[in-house]
Amino acid sequence: MSTTHPLLSVRVHAVRAEALDVQSFELRALDGSTLPAFSAGSHIDVEVPTAAGPLLRQYSLCNDPQERHRYVIGVGRDVASRGGSVALHDQLRTGATLRISAPRNNFALNEAAPHSVLVAGGIGITPMLAMARRLALLGRPWTLYHCVRSPCRAAFAEELQALAPPGGMGRVVTVVDGVPGAARLDLAALVREAPQGAHFYCCGPVPMLEAFGRATAGVDDARVHVEWFSAPAPAAAAEAPAGTFSVQLQRKNRRFDIPADKTILEVLLDGGIDVDHSCREGLCGTCETRVLAGVPDHRDPILAGRKDPPQDRMLICVSRCASAELVLDL
Repeated sequence: MSTTHPLLSVRVHAVRAEALDVQSFELRALDGSTLPAFSAGSHIDVEVPTAAGPLLRQYSLCNDPQERHRYVIGVGRDVASRGGSVALHDQLRTGATLRISAPRNNFALNEAAPHSVLVAGGIGITPMLAMARRLALLGRPWTLYHCVRSPCRAAFAEELQALAPPGGMGRVVTVVDGVPGAARLDLAALVREAPQGAHFYCCGPVPMLEAFGRATAGVDDARVHVEWFSAPAPAAAAEAPAGTFSVQLQRKNRRFDIPADKTILEVLLDGGIDVDHSCREGLCGTCETRVLAGVPDHRDPILAGRKDPPQDRMLICVSRCASAELVLDL
């Protein structure tokens, strides 16, 4: 978990059922003070108490970014997950206290876009709700597609419809694709028919995000934005050298060999290096580190999915080295 940035203590002010297997949790500071500001698309780390010990999980903020008195997260109950969502659903009640991080944003909204196309699958609606709120406030044109397996799983449906009144600048389309004979959202057509210069956003399960990536393959990287809730299957890195590589920490003047079966983060932590980290899956961006020399081998969905992945930074929890050595700004 993050070791240099302290977690904030908050109280659960309200728990609401938003749809089948979806609950929202309203979090407020213990003393009623203002919380750190956030922008649409932001997420927080939540320390989830479980019988086996605390788990650190990431959840998107879905309330109005103008609000400073509260954070609202939406959590889908997933029995196949590692336990965070089930623990929150089954154990967290109004009045309970939690520890959370300050917000971070790897999924920022471009507020100047001529049109925003938001595509959500299931609980992927949470960051999109904050984006829709912001776009509605700014009077910018937007279209939101929410794909759900059944109508009873369409979380925040009333709030979304209220943001898109007839004749307004926003439009909400709910796509029910889990019933026999239902048509799935045609992502290729959606991209092809979007207004010129539109920005595209997607958050949902891995198959949807992979299909979205194929549909937007011809769109400029700067107009395509993706938020992963779970890591895709790692791709083989054909150019990465076999065996170990070296990492030089420039500021600490220390050098480490990274074996094939360990990540940079694991080796640094084992060596007593204090490094901010959280998810260990390349999803949250906490461990992003500047690269001063060498060629990073990006294996995370945040940076690796770009047409021109950056060479000056990397997520050290999953990514490796495509050269013999990396020099990091640590």
